[in-house]
Amino acid sequence: YRSPLVSRYASPEMGFNFSERKKFGTWRRLWLYLAQAEKSLGLPITDEQIQEMEANLDNIDFKMAAEEEKKLRHDVMAHVHTFAHCCPKAAAIIHLGATSCYVGDNTDLIVLRDGFNLLLPKLARVISRLADFAEKYADLPTLGFTHYQPAQLTTVGKRCCLWIQDLCMDLRNLERARDDLRFRGVKGTTGTQASFLQLFEGDHSKVEELDRLVTAKAGFKRAYMVTGQTYSRKVDIEVLSVLASLGASIHKICTDIRLLANLKEIEEPFEKDQIGSSAMPYKRNPMRSERCCSLARHLMTLVLDPLQTASVQWFERTLDDSANRRVCLAEAFLTADIILSTLQNISEGLVVYPKVIARRIRQELPFMATENIIMAMVKAGGNRQDCHEKIRVLSQQAAAVVKQEGGDNDFIDRVRADSYFSPIHKQLESLLDPSSFIGRAPQQ
Repeated sequence: YRSPLVSRYASPEMGFNFSERKKFGTWRRLWLYLAQAEKSLGLPITDEQIQEMEANLDNIDFKMAAEEEKKLRHDVMAHVHTFAHCCPKAAAIIHLGATSCYVGDNTDLIVLRDGFNLLLPKLARVISRLADFAEKYADLPTLGFTHYQPAQLTTVGKRCCLWIQDLCMDLRNLERARDDLRFRGVKGTTGTQASFLQLFEGDHSKVEELDRLVTAKAGFKRAYMVTGQTYSRKVDIEVLSVLASLGASIHKICTDIRLLANLKEIEEPFEKDQIGSSAMPYKRNPMRSERCCSLARHLMTLVLDPLQTASVQWFERTLDDSANRRVCLAEAFLTADIILSTLQNISEGLVVYPKVIARRIRQELPFMATENIIMAMVKAGGNRQDCHEKIRVLSQQAAAVVKQEGGDNDFIDRVRADSYFSPIHKQLESLLDPSSFIGRAPQQ
């Protein structure tokens, strides 16, 4: 079995970010950073040992590591032994003073940071493509919907700006979550740094400097001031919360597109040889938007995992976080990566059908124009209450034609045929101009 997140959908770069090679290569780099920092602070580590580690960072014997883990039942020690095997001179100082979470948790934080760095440009590209679309259609009137019932007109571009605004909030949230990430650093088995204090013979300043040096080498500006054995699992909640929120935004956007496709007003791209249905050759299903909605639902549910994990971490740490985190962290980023790439593809090829949009406006606009007609009649000397009653009767007659007979909305024809409205007959065309019903939508 292979997860379809990787085998079908995710980008190679995000797949690599959560790969074994990235993970264990990062472990080796963290062991190198630790040895370099310990050496610079006076521990008896030689240049030769450092050089040997540097030369073997990516020389990983995965078969040997698997055999060691099967024997030891401990993934970190299996890779300590595997690294030591190709670095015999450095073997004695690899992982010196560290606990498993030194490589495990710090690698996770690096991978989370790098994952955000992969997502952010993709999200920015989607915003950029939608911004181009919004500007192109800023002035095109379209029927608005509240409760999925016809409402006041808006424009195609203004509606797109609702999507963009949500995605801009997501962009801010992802940047904030990335920038809030800190390094676990060099904290020891229960977070007290006791092993390092012993290595440096009680010199607290050297332990603090060791933490600072390793944090900087890993590309972080700050480390968490206190940890248990692990960094607080609330960090994972913050990370997956912003990704779940992104999932909600994309689900809403793609649901709107699916509904508009049903109305035949807007469609997602459809390839020349694409098949919409194996049974119905004419179909053009919004399958990309449906895929986004499907995966966004999965992304939104994943935040429940770190919520529960954080709530049941006992004291300094329990290991029931580990297997869960292997699944939920990777799947969240892989899923976010997929739906962003798919939404970019959609946003680059949205097809708009202005004549269909105009036809639907013509069907609904007559009723919306009633207030304008009343105001014009009053200006021409009519009585507001009399006019209101006339329009009420005519609009109900027109509604009966639409609903009971399946005919077109003939309200305006009835107004034209009624001599009561003769003072404004010449104004009807201007009173029914869709652009007069869109308010400040283009400016917004």
